[in-house]
Amino acid sequence: METGLLHLHSLLRWVILVLLVLSVVKSYTGWKQQKAFVPGDKKIWLFTMIAAHITLLLGLFQWLAGRYGLFTHQRPEGVSMMKSAFYRFYQLEHPLTMLIAIVMITLGHGMAKKAVSDDVKYAKAFRYFLIALVLILLRTPWPFMQEVGRGLFPGM
Repeated sequence: METGLLHLHSLLRWVILVLLVLSVVKSYTGWKQQKAFVPGDKKIWLFTMIAAHITLLLGLFQWLAGRYGLFTHQRPEGVSMMKSAFYRFYQLEHPLTMLIAIVMITLGHGMAKKAVSDDVKYAKAFRYFLIALVLILLRTPWPFMQEVGRGLFPGM
């Protein structure tokens, strides 16, 4: 079960990335072209937030009770979390950065509900979504990352 949840968590990153790029593009074009806010944009932002929160729940499970979870894994004797790139990444950097990114996605979606002008709505949502996208791209365990990298499509 744990391996399946890890694979699902890793595959959902692609869903989030596609939806997040779409959200960034839609909010940027809406802002720069001074478009009227449409319900379709709100739906895309909502789906982005839902995918991010589902991935967050799976990630929290992995962080706490997964293969290298805080409660289920005993680090080897003499290995410090902060001195080990692997443990520091998976037990601190990745979870904290992704949590901040998901807060940014949630704030971006929240702009759809605000009673502000469409210009302000699109501009603020663009900033939130762009920050989230950058954070996710920086702290996802890509295959080229030394010691912490994982495959693009786990289990395949």
